[in-house]
Parts: sequence; C-alpha cells; structure tokens
Amino acid sequence: MRIILDAMGGDNAPAAVVRGAARAARELDTEIVLVGREAEVRAELAACGAEQEPHIQVVNATEVVAMTDEASMACRRKKDSSMTVALNMLRDGQGDAVVSAGSTGALLTGATLFVKRVRGIRRAALGPVLPNGGKGVVLIDCGANVECTPEYLLQFAYMGSFYAQRILGVDSPRVALLNVGTEDTKGGETQKAAFALLKQAGDAGRINFIGNAEGSDLFTGKMDVLVADGFGGNVMLKTVEGASKFLFGQIKGVMYKSLKTKLGALLIKKDLYAMKAMLDPSEVGGTALLGISKPVIKAHGSSDERAIFNAVRQAAACAKADVAGAIAENIEFMKLDRAKEE
Repeated sequence: MRIILDAMGGDNAPAAVVRGAARAARELDTEIVLVGREAEVRAELAACGAEQEPHIQVVNATEVVAMTDEASMACRRKKDSSMTVALNMLRDGQGDAVVSAGSTGALLTGATLFVKRVRGIRRAALGPVLPNGGKGVVLIDCGANVECTPEYLLQFAYMGSFYAQRILGVDSPRVALLNVGTEDTKGGETQKAAFALLKQAGDAGRINFIGNAEGSDLFTGKMDVLVADGFGGNVMLKTVEGASKFLFGQIKGVMYKSLKTKLGALLIKKDLYAMKAMLDPSEVGGTALLGISKPVIKAHGSSDERAIFNAVRQAAACAKADVAGAIAENIEFMKLDRAKEE
C-alpha cells in the first residue's frame, strides 16, 4: 500500500503532516510519499528522527494551495503545488490514495479534474462518519454540493451504503433521508422526489432504505447512512461540532468547580477521556470524497500528528476495500433513467 500525502496542506503543515506520516510509516504496513517543498519536508523529517525512514519518499513541489486561493482555479493555476502533484500522481498510478488537509474546495475540484469521478457519478460527495454509539453513521453530503437534484441524493445513498458496508463493516446499512419530519410526504419537491427514488431502490433490494429521518435521529443508532444535500448536511455537521465543544466545556467547568467535583472528576477521568475521544474528529482522521475513481481523503484543516496518522490509516482502508470499485459496479442502478424503471 502506498499513500500520497499533501505535505503542505493544512494549518499545521508541514510539521504535523510529516510527523503523522513518520508514525504511519513505522506503525502501519504502508509506504508514504510526502509531496511538498523538499527542503522544508526533509528538515521536518530530520527534526522527528525519520530522515532515514526507508518507507518514506519525498517528492518536490514548489507551490502551495492556500486557503485563500479560489477553490475552482487553485489546482489549475498552481500546477506545481503539493496538492496538484499529489493528485496527478494518484491519477497516474503512483500511489493507492491521497490524503490532504488543505482547502476542501480545491481538493474536491482537483480530484474531479485530475483523478476524475467514477463514470456515471454526477457529483462527488463528502461522507464523514459521525458517532452514534455503534459503528457510526455516514453523513453524505456535508458541504460539497449545496444544491442537489433527486438523482444526486439517490447516488449519495448508494455511495454511503457501500462505504458503510466496506469500511464500517455493516452488512445491510440502513439508509435514511434527512428531512423536516419522518412522514413520507414531508419536505420540499427535491426531498419528495428523492424519497420516491430511494423507496424504489429499497423495494428493488438495492439499498436498505428506512425512510425519512430528522436531525434529532442522528445519534439514536437507527440508521447507518444519512443522506442530505450539502447545505443541510453541513449545517448539521457544524452544529454537532459546536455542540460537542460546548458540552465538554460545560462538563470541564463543573468538574473543576470545587474540591468535591475535582475528586469526582479524578474517579471518572478515564471514562470522560474515552467519551471525548469518541467525538474527536482526529480519531477518524478525515472525510472520504466518495464518487472519485480513486481514494481521496480530506483531513481536517487543523489536523495534528494523530489526525494525519489516522487519515493515512483510513486512506489505506479505503484503498483496500475498493469502495470506488463497488460504486462503479453498480452505477447502472444509480442513474435516474434506470431508477425510474425499477
């Protein structure tokens, strides 16, 4: 397994990316390719004692895609950027997956432009895995496509289902459509049309569609895949992140309020850390760009060494599971004309 890393992407690059890569090279059965400004990357390798690591290769790229760059043009204009070079290497078969903590928009555009979508997929989608007390729930889409057609949502359902099956290990993933109510008739025209398509796919045995779901159902464990347009999905994701930070801030305030609560905190410290880790994005590593013909993982912009390590592990799992292959094999059932015939 060979994972290509955009060494210059993210708020903490290249230090965090290099250190995470060094750990991955030591602990995971994989080769790492670090793409970025060679002098800076090698200096960081030396700083963490990995300059002689045999499983790490450095590929020079002189430019960097900044967060302020126009997402739709960044990879086109900066042809020697670490992100562009990494994606082109993946396209050319020089690696099995790409990981980047750089601009989400630029990565999505670059992956679509250079690596290409699976033939027949209308739009690639972001599919993060959120905790639900079990194996997790795939939220798809969470920001790549603000406006969606019913066909997009149908394809998201299939892609999320394959991801849950092959990565989370769920035999028959339960797929729900995010809506303003659980009744079959709820939602706008797009949601109603998507519901009909998803129900047809469910009746045909293609997916395990369980109907509409509200935002409050996310953590109940009743579903494995939650299908949403990018607007609604992104609002939900950011709300969850904000609520999580607020909750733990309040818990910390209570636990350190007095000697009595401090003693109590000491007794449950291990359990609190376990719960916090369950909600920590760094434990997952990143978000898969589903619908791209080869695995591309978007790590969080503020990723630290641990997050990069986990993103590499996730990328290797995606490559091994061949989620893109499962999508390609079933593409005929994911097209609107075929869906209407079911």
